[in-house]
Amino acid sequence: MNSGDTAWVLAAAALVMLMTPGLAFFYGGMVGAKSVLNMLMMNFVMLGVVSTLWVLYGYSEAFGDDAFHGLIGDTSHVLLRDTHGTMAGPAGHQIPTMAFAMFQLMFAVITTALISGSIAERTRFWPWLLFAVGWCSVVYFPVAHWVFHATGFTGTDADGVSAEVGGWIVNNLKAFDFAGGTAVHINAGAAGLAMALVLRQRLGWPKSIPRPHNVPFTLLGAALLWFGWYGFNAGSALAANDLAALAFTNTTVATGAALLAWIVVEQLRDGKPTTLGAASGAVAGLVAITPACGFVDTIGALAIGIAAGIVCALAVGMKFFFGLDDSLDVVGVHLFGGLVGTLLVGVFADAAVNPAGGDGLLYGGGWTQVQRQAIAAGAVLVYSFAATYLLAKLIDLIIGFRVGETAELEGIDETEHAETAYDLSPVAQALGMSQTHRSPPRRVDQPW
Repeated sequence: MNSGDTAWVLAAAALVMLMTPGLAFFYGGMVGAKSVLNMLMMNFVMLGVVSTLWVLYGYSEAFGDDAFHGLIGDTSHVLLRDTHGTMAGPAGHQIPTMAFAMFQLMFAVITTALISGSIAERTRFWPWLLFAVGWCSVVYFPVAHWVFHATGFTGTDADGVSAEVGGWIVNNLKAFDFAGGTAVHINAGAAGLAMALVLRQRLGWPKSIPRPHNVPFTLLGAALLWFGWYGFNAGSALAANDLAALAFTNTTVATGAALLAWIVVEQLRDGKPTTLGAASGAVAGLVAITPACGFVDTIGALAIGIAAGIVCALAVGMKFFFGLDDSLDVVGVHLFGGLVGTLLVGVFADAAVNPAGGDGLLYGGGWTQVQRQAIAAGAVLVYSFAATYLLAKLIDLIIGFRVGETAELEGIDETEHAETAYDLSPVAQALGMSQTHRSPPRRVDQPW
């Protein structure tokens, strides 16, 4: 057991956990004041839902011994059984399997939470939770098996016994995805596209929808995401080594470049750079560098960041052309950013940086790796979109996914959660009362 690697993976897991509340703030600032609590709850509650599923069967479905042609894991780790041994990391370093399980849990949590941004301000809370349970079970856990379960990271039980493991994308197709460009971002982006189609446009969209109520919230959320993303990317080295340092550096370089590229596009297109644009540009860079951060040098990271900033800034405007009410740009940022990063791995991968990755197009590898990346991206996109659309449509038909028109127009915090984020009533302010309490106002001559 390597104590340094173990400490780093546990710290990285904690950083990735922080990304989910960071995402809640990022999304929460962009919705109207009367729907912010619903947005925060849709994200924050995923820590409870996905963690429970992960222990019951999720980890086994994603990282159990392969059960069927690299498509899904078996039941060997149900209830986290046989996870008390060690897992081989890079260069033979050993970390506890439980540490790896907790690190990967945080990926599952935030991937599911990402989808909520595409259906903000019109979604009933309990159908959303039901959807999350189904989506994790049918989409995320199998796709994580395809992408992350490499035979190079063989898990062993307490007796040192290992079995055949691995998913088809990483082991058979041999596409590169260092930290989740396909399994996380293309997966969530395609699901967001399907959800936006099923739940349809908000009332009055695009002319009369609530303005972002708290842009500082969004910038704070972006900063927390950036901070946590170091655990996301550098932690995926599963060791405290030079590969982790490379991933850390590339994450910084690409994110900064994407931020600048986005606000330059805004200046040229709209005449002004915006705070929302800067926050979104940073997230676009984080998304795009995720699959590439352990396979490219800093020049490659810079190019990927610039490409992501430009492509995603242009993509978010396409939703108006196509009539797609992707409320908080999950498709524009995560789907398009994930595609940019995943495909460009095949262009900029450098075996001198990471021999396990091989060479991309610009380093003599030809088009082979680009083709592999395209197949991986396409497979995840199509499967996630189709499965999500069917699941969401089924829930919508049976119990209904959208809130009523009155609730949507007036804000859904009151109808879904019986509380509000802000006390906006002058009378309540004068009496020193909060709207989150349901007791009626008292008369001046009446004791509390």
